[in-house]
Amino acid sequence: MRIVKAKLSDLCEIVEIYSGARAFMKEAGNPNQWGGAYPSAELIASDIKSENLYLAMGDEEEILAVFYYSYGTDPTYERIYEGAWQSAEPYGVIHRIAVSERARGKGVSAFCFSEMLKKSQRLRIDTHRDNLPMQRALGKFGFSYAGIIHTEKGDERLAYEIEVK
Repeated sequence: MRIVKAKLSDLCEIVEIYSGARAFMKEAGNPNQWGGAYPSAELIASDIKSENLYLAMGDEEEILAVFYYSYGTDPTYERIYEGAWQSAEPYGVIHRIAVSERARGKGVSAFCFSEMLKKSQRLRIDTHRDNLPMQRALGKFGFSYAGIIHTEKGDERLAYEIEVK
């Protein structure tokens, strides 16, 4: 596997992966986190243009996962409730990670986390309270629960972080 930046020519396949992820989340008891058509094709295109959307590519050049990554402060993480961040040091952020249906359960999320941790030494990520598969993946990789944050729309999310020591 390898990580590459997404290109606009990948947009249709990325939209399909997110659609499959929404269906998986619904089946797993989490119908509300990405309800509707989130993330929209417009948001995905914007992430690509900003060079913050990444792909995990398989040996056959197939897209195994897609995720947003940026380094620096994220306004969503400025306030944390019922907990605290371990450090105020700069950090990388992962949002909107989705693994393709054919790659689920094969360690692709862990690979993405590992590669981005090499870039930033500290990562933050959040997920919906009902997203138990993601909570398990975060715990298995070594992320620590930090507390509760709220999205721009005010929705509650469970926040996690990890740091290379």
